[in-house]
Amino acid sequence: MTRIALSSFCLSHVTSHTSHASTLVTGGTGFLGRKLVERLLAEGRRVTVLARRSDTELEKHGVHFIRASLDNAAAVTAACAGIETVFHTAAKVGVWGRYDEFFRTNVLGTRAILDGCRAHGVRRLVYTSTPSVVYNGRDLAGADESLPLTTSCPSPYPLTKAIAEREVLAANSGSLRTVALRPHLIWGVGDPHLVPRVLDRARAGRLRIVGEGNNRVDMVHIDNAVDAHLLAEQAISQSNPLGYFLPAAGRAYFITNGEPVALWVWINDLLVALGERPVTKKISLSAATAIGAVCETLWRVLPVATEPPMTRFIAAELAKDHWFDLAAARRDLGYVPHVTMAAGTAELIAHYRRDPAR
Repeated sequence: MTRIALSSFCLSHVTSHTSHASTLVTGGTGFLGRKLVERLLAEGRRVTVLARRSDTELEKHGVHFIRASLDNAAAVTAACAGIETVFHTAAKVGVWGRYDEFFRTNVLGTRAILDGCRAHGVRRLVYTSTPSVVYNGRDLAGADESLPLTTSCPSPYPLTKAIAEREVLAANSGSLRTVALRPHLIWGVGDPHLVPRVLDRARAGRLRIVGEGNNRVDMVHIDNAVDAHLLAEQAISQSNPLGYFLPAAGRAYFITNGEPVALWVWINDLLVALGERPVTKKISLSAATAIGAVCETLWRVLPVATEPPMTRFIAAELAKDHWFDLAAARRDLGYVPHVTMAAGTAELIAHYRRDPAR
């Protein structure tokens, strides 16, 4: 069985009404983007991927690749020709870096996508945003989409994603319907970032519980995140002969598993299940914030390309509640998380036990 083959479960609970539409997936070689491409292929869709490098396995299954980065406005705009739905999953991610680099990719790249959609008559744009666009430095417990977009954050990623999301939703019209999804902490087998980073830091003895360690956090399994993207496309694809309002068009939605976990309990349970020592050492939020501020200052003046070991944004993310109300996504998109935290965690543990290096 190849990586493209999908279980009947994956195919049964989300079936697109646009099975013959041509789609463009930006960032189609990333974790979310690739899983989305695989699902689209399984539905018989014609798929174009815009990414900085191609993927021979996906090419064998008929994916057309356009090798370009988001800061190549001409290539991005041209990639939209002949496309009916754009899934814009690509972004510059991270908690540290130069603001202008994040702006060039996340804002200017998204503007190029919007220009391409308008120029070539693309009907639908599903934009992958992030819950951090509503960062306010406080606990987010049961937060919903009424929260304002952030304009003040110690990390350029949320700031630039907030600008891009605002412009995507403002672009919604009768000819181009747009929707933004905010998946929180996408994880699962194949995740190259979240769980591997936790494991690496824990094994190196560099992981600390920030704060009291009882904060609750939402996550979303990769299969659920893909479901949400296809459901969002369906929600803005409905025929509208009488001109009635489509609830999802021009709106943003939080996407999670709907099962907030005690973050540090979940991390320690995972570590123990994989034969690692649990994290017991703690650092207060105030101390972590102060260390983060010092690190940020040093990293601005030192010639280093790595991320600082701590930033003010990381400190807040590790210590505070971050869980969200799914009522809007359930109502407007028909979103139901099918892979539970328990099932996804068991699958992940089994995967790492079979292959500890991945």
